[in-house]
Amino acid sequence: MLPTSRTARFASGLAVFDFMKRTTFLSGGPDALRRIGPAAVALADAEGLQAHALSVSARLDALAHDTPNT
Repeated sequence: MLPTSRTARFASGLAVFDFMKRTTFLSGGPDALRRIGPAAVALADAEGLQAHALSVSARLDALAHDTPNT
């Protein structure tokens, strides 16, 4: 967006950050997956992201099979 109303005197229209892609990486262990996995599946389904939902579901299934029953 270009500066208007004479704001060009103290602000530029574009900055370096306007051309950068920002990416966030998160990590979590099995407990985090157990807590947020079901919500992640529901959100992915609601947004039409079936591959993401299947990916999280597969990880939850593998986690369930790796955990010994007590």
